[in-house]
Amino acid sequence: MLLARELIAYLSRELVKRLSPQIIETSNPNGAAALVSDLIAGELAVEDRLNDEVREILSQYSEYMRREGVSYQDMFRRIKNTLITQRKVIRASGRDSGDAMKLSRDKINDISHKLIAQMRKSRDVRLKKDPNDVRLEVVRSISELLTIEDRVDREARRKIRSQKREIVEGTEEWDLLHRRYYADELKKLGIDLSR
Repeated sequence: MLLARELIAYLSRELVKRLSPQIIETSNPNGAAALVSDLIAGELAVEDRLNDEVREILSQYSEYMRREGVSYQDMFRRIKNTLITQRKVIRASGRDSGDAMKLSRDKINDISHKLIAQMRKSRDVRLKKDPNDVRLEVVRSISELLTIEDRVDREARRKIRSQKREIVEGTEEWDLLHRRYYADELKKLGIDLSR
């Protein structure tokens, strides 16, 4: 998943905290955070399933790609772009669309529209302002939180690159170091994902 489940949970709790009580009213902050978390996780899972489907398609054409000299990455990108266009899926990854953050601006907007619709149906949440004003605040808050997360991720990657020997991204050692440095950087900002 593009964002770790712990980060999604943190984003959800923080979003509810930022919106309450001036913008939304909730009798159950944990329930409202769960609503946000479930929606974001569900939206990101769509692209994960799409990636899995592309990998499955490519596994059937491995011999063709080898014979024609077509790289796996190029074919992956082409097939994924075709499926995204056909299914009218909004690309979640911001870095694929030129955004600096992990989530694209379009995906954040899409999530905000769906979140407002969910909040309006929920018995746990009451909007205290115009739905579009609430939506814009959701976009602003998510963008701010993801900007902080991006700085943390860049700093964790910088620390890994500063090791005496090269550690290749994708290896188990790199993943372990990234998780540790990432958590350390978040704690410096007073963010504990385990809460």
